Amino acid sequence: MPQLSGRTEAEESCRIEGRLRGGTGGTMLVSAKEMLDKAKAGHYAVGQFNINNLEWTKAILQTAQELNSPVILGVSEGAGKYMAGYKTVVGMVNGMLEELNITVPVALHLDHGGYDACYKCIEAGFSSIMFDGSHYPIEENVAKTKELVAAAHAKGLSIEAEVGAIGGEEDGVIGMGECADPKECKMVADLGVDFLAAGIGNIHGKYPANWKGLSFETLDAIQQLTGDLPLVLHGGTGIPADMIKKAISLGVSKINVNTECQLAFAAATRKYIEEGKDQEGKGYDPRKLLAPGTQAIKDTVKEKMEMFGSVGKA
Repeated sequence: MPQLSGRTEAEESCRIEGRLRGGTGGTMLVSAKEMLDKAKAGHYAVGQFNINNLEWTKAILQTAQELNSPVILGVSEGAGKYMAGYKTVVGMVNGMLEELNITVPVALHLDHGGYDACYKCIEAGFSSIMFDGSHYPIEENVAKTKELVAAAHAKGLSIEAEVGAIGGEEDGVIGMGECADPKECKMVADLGVDFLAAGIGNIHGKYPANWKGLSFETLDAIQQLTGDLPLVLHGGTGIPADMIKKAISLGVSKINVNTECQLAFAAATRKYIEEGKDQEGKGYDPRKLLAPGTQAIKDTVKEKMEMFGSVGKA
């Protein structure tokens, strides 16, 4: 292959492969494996921030770049559908990586994916998937996880699995959040997953006043059986900073944040409208109307990245 635009042959073939996977050259999406292995070894955590639209995605990517932090963009099945489909999400994210000159490691990850959604995201060009088989009997969860590990690894994607359902609204149940069985965690870890979400009393959404807190005893037992495998904490919104830091010290290397960004976005947008700013000049222009909410997401992401210890770790 002739050298094009100053690129080496290897770089050019990488660029073309990127285009085939839905990218347009520039920084490529990466699997989350390397960034989380580094986080586990370095005793910090990488944030997974769920995206819901263009503003969300742009705010998170720009903040990661400003803070020189690796980042995982999470996409739930519902958000994927809302954004018109997984291929649209991949196109938007790849376009931003190039046009915003993002150079930090970025993984695009399916959050709480069902069996079919996992295959759709592998085909669409995601760089990481989560198979949530926690509602299946353990034998079926193991069989499906094993199959998806092979499918994901064949295409260079990382894969997360879950043991012990995580409570809260995302699972259609308002609950305390159950604790996973460490032996079941070991069984799933041994299938070759790259990181593991285990229920340790955490829940999605806002924590109720009578929440008992995280079960560090369970987390410690899981880490002892799973060794160097990075562990994942879902439902990161509202967990006190001291609990977050203790969870990281016990092997949590990925922390998921969604609700907190939504609450910050909604509060800033409400304030803008209640102050009548949408009626001043062209304040109704969506670029102006959505700007305070976008800034609020950036502020939330910055606060979390600092708390998780990922700043400067790109």
